[in-house]
Amino acid sequence: MKKINIGQSGLTASEISLGIMRMNALSNEEAKTVIETAIHEGIDYFDHADIYGKGESEQIFGQAFKELGISRDKVMLQTKTGIVPGVMFDFSKEHIIESVEASLKRLQTDYVDTLLLHRPDTLVEPEEVAAAFDELEKTGKVRYFGVSNQNPLQIELLKKYVQQPLIANQLQLSITHTPMIDAGFNVNMVNEASVFHDGGILEYSRIHDMTIQPWSPFQSGNEKKGLFFDHPDYPELNELVNEMAAEKSVAREAIAIAWLLRHPAHMQPIVGSMNPERIKAICQASEITLTREEWYKLYQSTGKTLP
Repeated sequence: MKKINIGQSGLTASEISLGIMRMNALSNEEAKTVIETAIHEGIDYFDHADIYGKGESEQIFGQAFKELGISRDKVMLQTKTGIVPGVMFDFSKEHIIESVEASLKRLQTDYVDTLLLHRPDTLVEPEEVAAAFDELEKTGKVRYFGVSNQNPLQIELLKKYVQQPLIANQLQLSITHTPMIDAGFNVNMVNEASVFHDGGILEYSRIHDMTIQPWSPFQSGNEKKGLFFDHPDYPELNELVNEMAAEKSVAREAIAIAWLLRHPAHMQPIVGSMNPERIKAICQASEITLTREEWYKLYQSTGKTLP
């Protein structure tokens, strides 16, 4: 597995991360197999959130990891805070600290490598976030910090008060869900693709050395539900993905992830499979590099056009 730098943190991690959202559906033994498989394939970065499985996903991971006897310093753990499901977003100092302490207990660890603020909170008081980050850093409970689903001005607002570098931003991105890319192709135009949905977050991330962590890399997008694999709306894409996979002797999942890895922003896709064989297939992406022409062919096979 190839390694990348995560922001300006000095962390060097696997270019593919395993998301643990669905681990609450696994038994202890199944969870151990998933973790062992991921590590064997070179994944050393695991993405959590306090709300995944209502906390059960972190708990199952923590117990399974402990029983495996793997040294804590061999992996990096990331968790997220800020969502009170169905109620509100909460970036208050009290909520952030209580959430982290609960995650540490479930994960059975003294610290997490990275903490992300999970989606924006319009009622955020950045001074409270800064105070929470300072306390968590000072006590050694969190090493680095970042955000999720935030645009450049939301990040800049936080940076006005927060002393720690914000090293990562989780954003939805797949071959079929590409608003952050589409707008860049359609500058100075008035078509639908030219709409500036996110304030240039792709370019902003590259300028400020924030690692984009694409989530739902196999999903069709916000409007179309389900995976784009075998989706009736994407026959040309699926034909091309299958063709490339056969040519390169890898799984189709590897082609989809390789498309993200080919971008010079040095992204770190978050994959959420709890199937060991699929994890192995996904990790084949690190063994191949798409050409510029292949990248553009895949992009256009979804029905998008270049101006």
